[in-house]
Amino acid sequence: MISGASRPALPRWGLGCAPIGDLYETVDPTVAINAVHTALALGSNLLDTAPKYGNGLSERRLGQALASVDRREYWLSTKVGWGIAGDRAPIPAFSEGGVMRSLEGSMRRLGVDRFDIVHVHDPDDHIDQAIAETVPTLLRLRDEGVVGAVGAGMNSDRFLAELVRRTDLDCVLIAGRYTLLEQGALSDLLPLCAERGVEVIAAGIFNSGLLADPRPGAPYNYRPVPDEVLQRALRLKEICGRHNVPLRAAALQFPLSHPAVNTVLVGAAGPMEVADNVAMAKVPLPAVLWSDLREAGLIDPRVPLP
Repeated sequence: MISGASRPALPRWGLGCAPIGDLYETVDPTVAINAVHTALALGSNLLDTAPKYGNGLSERRLGQALASVDRREYWLSTKVGWGIAGDRAPIPAFSEGGVMRSLEGSMRRLGVDRFDIVHVHDPDDHIDQAIAETVPTLLRLRDEGVVGAVGAGMNSDRFLAELVRRTDLDCVLIAGRYTLLEQGALSDLLPLCAERGVEVIAAGIFNSGLLADPRPGAPYNYRPVPDEVLQRALRLKEICGRHNVPLRAAALQFPLSHPAVNTVLVGAAGPMEVADNVAMAKVPLPAVLWSDLREAGLIDPRVPLP
């Protein structure tokens, strides 16, 4: 587990920094920096980035934002597994050398000499190498104090569960698979993490933006949403509306109802978006909302309700 004598438990809320790396649209650098400062001011102090986000742009902007911030005021996580080279597509870098080069580059861009968490990033097609080489390299760096905790960040709950079973991870970051829209991680990953004391960070809780604004053409898994998935999202919105609850509020608060989930990570590109997310996290939700969603067959009957 991450928490111990030296640090408190993971924060409940964090900022996903992929959007400030121009994930969906070009972001003004000043707006990006203000997004980070707003998140910290409002208590979202786990900051998650990766070299893969904008070929290093997310890390550079985050580093600029953090240059004037006390290092004790935030948790910082980045990722390894994909090397960046100019404007070319990221290339696999799951070897020990790849990990070391990746972290050196991340330290340079972020202006830090240590990380609270380092995740193995999307090793879907490189699971065996991640288990044999990437994770052991990070565990050694954890022992040396360069890395506070070792995790893995993926969209696949199945592969994350395999990594939890076969390695000594401290935490996992599961994107899009434990959300109000879909709860695939409920079957295997979350019970396994609870059993082994592996802390869970739930990310992608809007399913790439669909639950923030369900409409035709909205992004889902980084592609335009299929109609059947859109209809499910609209049904969720309808039932939330009956209780005068914004869909965004229910989506933000849902993952923390599971006892294995420690943190919800929400991406944002600007300060207004950050402030809206924080406000949605504080909206009171009636217990009957969850039971209505369950009765409508929109959430798994095994989901622990608040």
